[in-house]
Amino acid sequence: MASQLLLATATGEPHRLRLASATSAAGSLVAEVGYALGALPPRGEWLSEELVLACGDWVLTVADLRDLEPLLLERGLRLARVEAPAPEALVAAASLGLVTQLQRPAEGAASAANDPAGPTAAQGLTIHQGTLRSGDHLQVEGSVLLLGDVNPGARISAAGDVRVWGRLRGVAHAGCQGNRQARIVALQLRPLQLRIAEAVARGPEDLPPLGYAEQALLVADAIAIEPAEPIWGLPD
Repeated sequence: MASQLLLATATGEPHRLRLASATSAAGSLVAEVGYALGALPPRGEWLSEELVLACGDWVLTVADLRDLEPLLLERGLRLARVEAPAPEALVAAASLGLVTQLQRPAEGAASAANDPAGPTAAQGLTIHQGTLRSGDHLQVEGSVLLLGDVNPGARISAAGDVRVWGRLRGVAHAGCQGNRQARIVALQLRPLQLRIAEAVARGPEDLPPLGYAEQALLVADAIAIEPAEPIWGLPD
C-alpha cells in the first residue's frame, strides 16, 4: 500500500501522513514523505500547518529527522507528532524533543506517553501512562514500563526492570527484591540516584548521545551504563 496523506478536516487538527512499508519504498524517508506531500492543496486552502507522521515499520534515525525538517519547512509544515507501533522506531524522535506516541497493537489503539491513564499489567509488565512528579512513588511487583518522565523528587521501583519512555531524573530502583539481573532503561538516563538490587550509584551528569536510549545494569557488582538494545521497551 502506498503512503497515505489524510488532510485536516477542521481548523486546529493536524494533517496525518501514514507511511507505506519501508520494504516497499522506492527511496529514502525524505523521498517517500516528499512524494506523499505532493497531495497537499495550495497553501492558502490549508486548515492546518501541523503534520502527524505515522511511520509504521520505518525505524527513524536522528539523521532522517534532520533531513526531513527542511522539506517540511519548505512546505510550511511543522512535525507535531511521530507515531509508531514499536519503541525503537521512536527513540530518535524522542531524543530530539519531538512528541511521540507509541501505538500498542495488543491494546488495539495508540497509547500517548503524556495521557495519565494509570497502570495496566500485561505479561508480567506493568505499563503506567503519565509522568511521575515530585513526591510520587510508583512500585510494582514485576517489571514496569512508564510512558512519561520521572521528575526530580519522584521514585520508581520494581522487582524486575524499570523502563522509562521519557526522561528519568528522579530515583529508580530495579530488582528491589534482590534481582541482580534487573536493569534500568530510559530515553534520557539522568537520575538523582540509581539502585539495582543492593547496589547504589549516582546518575551520569553529561547529556546522553542523540538517538540512543541507555541502560544501567550490574557489571562485576557495580552499576554500569551502556547503550540499550533496540527492543528495550518491549515486554520480555
